[in-house]
Amino acid sequence: MKKNMISIIILALLVVNIVLTAIMMFSVTSASRKTAALVDNIATALDLELAAAGGEEEEIATIPMDKIAVYDISESMTVPLKTGEDGKSHFCLLSVAFSINTDDKAYKTYGSDLSAQESLIKDKINTVFGKYTMEEAMANQEQIRQEILKEVQTMFDSEFIFNVAFSEIVYQ
Repeated sequence: MKKNMISIIILALLVVNIVLTAIMMFSVTSASRKTAALVDNIATALDLELAAAGGEEEEIATIPMDKIAVYDISESMTVPLKTGEDGKSHFCLLSVAFSINTDDKAYKTYGSDLSAQESLIKDKINTVFGKYTMEEAMANQEQIRQEILKEVQTMFDSEFIFNVAFSEIVYQ
């Protein structure tokens, strides 16, 4: 009789073990699928970022040097920056140059001389730099370049200007 009781207890524990294992497998499997989907989404986003960055560099690299013109803004600019945590006003002294694709249709429209639009371009540069404190501007120069480029391309409704360069930049 004792052997039968022990066999029944072992059988009951075995059934409970199988049920708990099945519950655990279903809960772990769903969490594992969600984690795999999240990792897949992150990997996809990173691939898109890398492809976009590489695409811009490839586009710049495909323009031959004899088809690139450089337009320098005539004077150094003193740009006011957003007031930082120290409460003091800061400025940025910089010289800006634009790389222009001479084969683009808009280059023929606006000509090689952008001096007529220079005050509008300076306003875009002031607006973009004015969003940043001195510390943020020092840390995010590439982001500022990209924002200025987007603003100028939007202003001309063309991508004949394809790069922005800061030849001198001093923060105070």
